[in-house]
Amino acid sequence: MPTPTHKPENLWLNLAFNVVAPALILSRLSGGHALGPAGGLVVALAFPLGYGVWDFAVRRKANFISVLGFVSVLLSGGLGLLKVDGFWFAVKDATVPALIGAAVLLSMRMREPLVKTLLFNEAVMDVPRIEAALQERGAATAFGALLRRATVLVAASFFLSGGLNFVLARHLLRSPGGTPEFNAQLAKMHWLSWPVIVVPSMIMMMIALWQLVKGLENLTGLTSDEVFKAEKKSAQQT
Repeated sequence: MPTPTHKPENLWLNLAFNVVAPALILSRLSGGHALGPAGGLVVALAFPLGYGVWDFAVRRKANFISVLGFVSVLLSGGLGLLKVDGFWFAVKDATVPALIGAAVLLSMRMREPLVKTLLFNEAVMDVPRIEAALQERGAATAFGALLRRATVLVAASFFLSGGLNFVLARHLLRSPGGTPEFNAQLAKMHWLSWPVIVVPSMIMMMIALWQLVKGLENLTGLTSDEVFKAEKKSAQQT
């Protein structure tokens, strides 16, 4: 009986439901003029929770990042309702990506390292073709070492994100919690997080992907076009 395959996760949907939508709701719609603190929290939590349930129903696979996204939003809402100062928001924003980075490192000891979900997956690469070439060349051990190096870089990107999150939150969140000034600063922090935090982290992630692809080229003899799944799809269409 063939082993069931899991449908690849849509990274853009993950980001939209776990990061963008909750951040916009908590920063823009949680004031008294809109949903209010409690209403904003409930609506914001509905996005990562709903996505996690839908993703599990479709792929039948637990989503670690969705769980952490839900916890992050829950903490944000709880801290907002408690009207704590910006220091605890900084701690929360640094802790969540740091936990993901630690999980990425720890997953190297598991059967399916998280780096495979993030980089070496069938949504991006022609995994069967690559695995066949690795088997043919007896390069399984070298491929394991390559994955470990990529894992360290991916984890480092999350640790960098956590550190930058903390610095940005401490710099911007200076007003007392629960005030309009604090909400305005929180909104500014969410928008600035894209150029200040996301871009450097994505650059490190792309470096990890580039090194992984170059390593696969050396180990398998395939070209970069052959490594990526898009090449296989275009060949089939012609």
